[in-house]
Amino acid sequence: MSFSLGQLSFIVLGYLFVLFTTAYAVERGWVPRRWVRHPLVYIFSLGVYASAWAFYGSVGMASQYGYGFLAYYLGIAGAFVLSPVLLRPILHITRIYQLSSLADLLAFRYRSRLAGMLVSLFMLAVVVPMLTLQISAVADTLYLLNNELSLTTLAFGFCVVMVLFAVLFGARHVSPREKHEGLVFALAFESLVKLLAILVLGGVVLLSVFAPAGGLEQWLVDHQELLTNRQLTLQEGPWRTLLLVFFAAAVVMPHMFHVTFTENLNSDALKPASWAFPLFLLAMAMMVPPILWAGVYLNVQTPAEYFAIGIGLQLQSPALVIITFLGGLAAASGIMIVMTLATAAMFLNHLVLPFHKPSPRHDFYRWLLWVRRALIAGILLLAYFFYAAIGTGLDLNRLGLLAFVASLQFLPGVLGLLYWPRSNRKGFLSGLIAGILVWTYSMLLPFSAYRMDWQLPLPLPVVDETNWHLAAIAAFGINMLLFVLVSLVSRQKASEVSAAQACSVDTLSRPSRRPLIAGNSNDVIVALSKPLGRYVAEREVYQALADLDLPSYEDRPYALRRLRARLEANLSGLMGPTVAHDIVSRYLPFQENAELSEDIYQIEQRLEGFHDRLSGLAGELDNLRRYHRQTLERLPMGVCSLADDGEILMWNQAMTDLTQIPARQVTGSHLSRLPPPWQSLLQDFLRNRAMHEYKKRVDIGARPRWFSLHKSVIKPSGGQPGGIVLLMEDQTDTQLLEDELMHSERLASIGRLAAGVAHEIGNPVTAIDCLAQNMRYETENPELLEMANQIQEQTRRVTRIVQSLMNFAHAGHHSTEHEPVNLAHIINEAMQLLRLSKRSQDIQFENLCHDSLYLLGDAQRLVQVFVNLLSNARDASSPGQTIRVDAEADQHQLVVRVVDEGHGVPADKLDRIFEPFFTTKDVGKGTGLGLSLVYSIVEEHYGHIAIESPVSNGRGTCVKVSLPRYHPEPVTESSEPAA
Repeated sequence: MSFSLGQLSFIVLGYLFVLFTTAYAVERGWVPRRWVRHPLVYIFSLGVYASAWAFYGSVGMASQYGYGFLAYYLGIAGAFVLSPVLLRPILHITRIYQLSSLADLLAFRYRSRLAGMLVSLFMLAVVVPMLTLQISAVADTLYLLNNELSLTTLAFGFCVVMVLFAVLFGARHVSPREKHEGLVFALAFESLVKLLAILVLGGVVLLSVFAPAGGLEQWLVDHQELLTNRQLTLQEGPWRTLLLVFFAAAVVMPHMFHVTFTENLNSDALKPASWAFPLFLLAMAMMVPPILWAGVYLNVQTPAEYFAIGIGLQLQSPALVIITFLGGLAAASGIMIVMTLATAAMFLNHLVLPFHKPSPRHDFYRWLLWVRRALIAGILLLAYFFYAAIGTGLDLNRLGLLAFVASLQFLPGVLGLLYWPRSNRKGFLSGLIAGILVWTYSMLLPFSAYRMDWQLPLPLPVVDETNWHLAAIAAFGINMLLFVLVSLVSRQKASEVSAAQACSVDTLSRPSRRPLIAGNSNDVIVALSKPLGRYVAEREVYQALADLDLPSYEDRPYALRRLRARLEANLSGLMGPTVAHDIVSRYLPFQENAELSEDIYQIEQRLEGFHDRLSGLAGELDNLRRYHRQTLERLPMGVCSLADDGEILMWNQAMTDLTQIPARQVTGSHLSRLPPPWQSLLQDFLRNRAMHEYKKRVDIGARPRWFSLHKSVIKPSGGQPGGIVLLMEDQTDTQLLEDELMHSERLASIGRLAAGVAHEIGNPVTAIDCLAQNMRYETENPELLEMANQIQEQTRRVTRIVQSLMNFAHAGHHSTEHEPVNLAHIINEAMQLLRLSKRSQDIQFENLCHDSLYLLGDAQRLVQVFVNLLSNARDASSPGQTIRVDAEADQHQLVVRVVDEGHGVPADKLDRIFEPFFTTKDVGKGTGLGLSLVYSIVEEHYGHIAIESPVSNGRGTCVKVSLPRYHPEPVTESSEPAA
C-alpha cells in the first residue's frame, strides 16, 4: 500500500494550515480568552517535548533496552515534580528581567557577552541534531509511504515548508517581544493530536491485532524468549545517565525553555503542570510497549523505530496509516517551529546585535523582524545540510543522544545561577568549553567519522549502545569539575555579585538609592535616542512607564530608578541582556560620588517576592517584618518615613486618607513635590526644632482642619540607614467639638442676658404704658390724646421686641409637640429681629406671605430657621437691595421662598452648603453652623430645603423650604360643577 505525492503533500500542508489557522484564530480573538489562558492549554503546550523521538524513537529504545525507554519520560517528569525548587525560580527570574532564552539567562547571571555568544554557538550542538532527528523521522515515513523521490529530496521539501510556517508562527509581526498566544494554543492542539493518534494506534493493537492470538497477555507468555533476545540489558550506568540528560532537558533544551518560561502566560499554571504534564507523558509511554509487541507479532519489515507506521501498512489500513502519520508529523513540526524560533532569537541577541545594530534613522523593529526571518531559514537549512551529510546514516536514537548529551553541558551553569552565588563567568566558560570539546571528541566525531568514512589523525573512541554513557558522563564530569575549581580560585566582579544576588534563590539584592544623571523621563528619552532612535526610545520609555503604572512624565528619584531597571528588562527581551545592559549602563548612568543608603522600599518589595521561599528562622523573621509593616500601614495615624536626604520611603494608608494623596504618587519623591498645603505644613515642621506641634490649622478650600504633628529622628547604626519619621494626627473633630461647645455656651450666656434685660425693661415699659393710659383719661386735648396713643404704640412695640428676644433666647428648649403656626407671623418676627441690627438698615425686607397660611411646628425653632436664612441673604446683599419672602401652597405642602439679589453661591460649593462648619464667608465672619442647623430643624419638621443659585443674570439666591401645611378649618369640596 502506498500514497501518491499529491496525497502526502495535501496531508502535510493541510495539517500545517489547520495548525496555523488555530494560532491565527487566537490572535484575532475568535477563541475566548479564558480558553487561551487556561492551565490545560499550558500543560498540553508542554507536550512539545514529546517530539518524533517520543512518537517513533521510543519504540526503538524499547526494542533495545526494554523498559529502559521510560527514562525518556521519567527524567523530565522528575524535573516538573521538583518545579518549586527548579522551574519556578527560573520562571520568576525570566519574568522579572525579560529573559527569553537560556543564553539570555546565563549571560545575565554571569554578566558576560562571551557567555551569551558561546551558549548560542554551542546550542547548535543541541539544535542541529534535534532538528535533524525530526527531519529524518518525517522524511523516512514519507519514503515508506511513497518512494518515488529520494530521502534528501523529501527532506529538503519538508524543510522549505517548515521555514515558511515557522516564519508565519513566530516572525510575522513587527514587534518581536510579544507573547505568541496563538503559537502556545497551536502547540496544545498538536500535542492533543499526537496523543490521540498514539492512543488510537494502541487501541487498535490491543483490541484488534492480538485478538486472533488469544490476547496480548497470552502472546507475551508464549514468546518471552523472542522478546528477550531482541533487547540489551540496560545497566545502571546508562539508566542513570538517561535520567540525568532527560531531567536537564526541562530547562536547557531551547524549545522547553521557550514554552516553559518565555511563553508562560500564567505563572500559576506551573503548579498543576507539575503533576498533569507527567500524566500526559505517562499516557503516551503506556502505548509504546504494545506498539513494539504488535510490530514483532505482525513481523513488520520496517525498523523498530517505525513500527508505528508499519503496523498500519501491514494491516492495509489507510485510515490508521494517515492517523499515525499525522501524529508523527505533529510531534516533529511542533518542536521544529519552537526550537527554530527560540534559537533564532538567541542568535539575534548574542551573535548579531553585539556586532551590528541598524542606524537610529532606520526602522529598528522591522530590521529585527527581517533578521529573525533570515536566521529561521538559516537554522533549518543548516539542519538539512547536516542531515544530508551525516544524518541519513544515523538512527533516531543516536541523533537524540547527540542532542541531549550536548544540552547536558549547560546544566552546571543553570544550577550555579540558582544555588551557588559564588560561581562566576570564568568557571562557567571553562567548564562549558571543556564539556563541549569532550562531547565533540567522544560522541560527535565518532558518529560522523563512521558515516563519512573520515581518516582522522587522532584515534577516536568506539561509541555504541553499550558505552555511550561513559562519554556523556566524562563530558559532564569534566565540565562540572572545572566549573567548581575555576570559580573557587577566581574572583567575581561587582556586576557578577549583583547578578548573583538577583538570581540566587537564597540571596536578596541590596539596591542603593543612587540618583540618575537624567532628571526626568524626558531626559531618559533623549539619552536613549542616541543608540535607539527617537521613535524606539519614546516607545520603550512609555511602555516601561505603563508597565510600572507611572505617569508619562516622571521626575521622582525612586521612580526613575525603577524606570531604569524596567527599561533594561524590556530591552533585554528585545535585544538580549548583554546589549541591553551595555546600552543602559552607558546612556543612563548613575551620578558619580552619590552612593547613598540602601533602598529600603525596593528591599521590601524583593522580600515580598521571596516570601514563599523563606523557612525556619528566616521565615519567622519575615513574618515579624510583615506584621510590623501591616501595623504601620493600618495605624489610624498618618505615618511618613523620610530618608536622610528627604526622600519619602513610606506613606501609610492613614496618610493617604488625610491628604487624599496616594502612596504610589509620593513614594520616592521629596516633600517639596507635595501639593499645597501639605508641602509647607510638613517642611515647616521639619525645619522647626520642636518635636511636637498641636492643632496646627490648615485651610483646605473653605473648610479649616487642624492637625497635631510629631517627629522622631532615627540615627544610623550597625548598617541600618537613618532617617526621620513624621506622625500626623487629625484633630479636626476635636477642635470642632470644642468650638461648638464654646459657641453653645456663648449662646446660652446671651440667652440668659436677654432674659434678664427683658425682665428689667418690662417694669418701666409697663409704667410708661400706664402713664399713657392715664393721660387719655385725664384730658380731651386731641394733641395729648394722639401723643398718648403714640406712646402706647411704642410701648407695645418694645414689648413685642422683648418677647421676640425672649422666645429666641429659649429656642433651644423646644417642645417635641408641634402646634399650628401662622407663617406670616413667624416671618414678620424674624424680620423684626434682623431690623434691630445696623447691618439691616440699608436692606429692604418684604414679607409677601398670606396671613391665612398655617403650618404645624415649633414656632421658636421656625423663627430661628428664617432668622438664619434672612441673615445669610442680608450678608450676601448690597445696600439698597431687597429680600423677598413669599409662599405657595397646595393641599398638603407649603413652599416658602427666600430670594435675594446678592452675589450668589458658587456652583462648586452648592453640594457642601449644608455641611457643618462649611462657609463661603471670609475667615472670622461665619462659623458655618447656620445652614447646618437650619437643615436639621427643617428635617425635624418633616420638610425639605434646597438652594438655587444664581436666580437671574448670574446673581441672586433662592432658598426653598417645603413644610407640611395645616388647615385651621376642615376643607370642604364644592358641589357645584366647574365652570
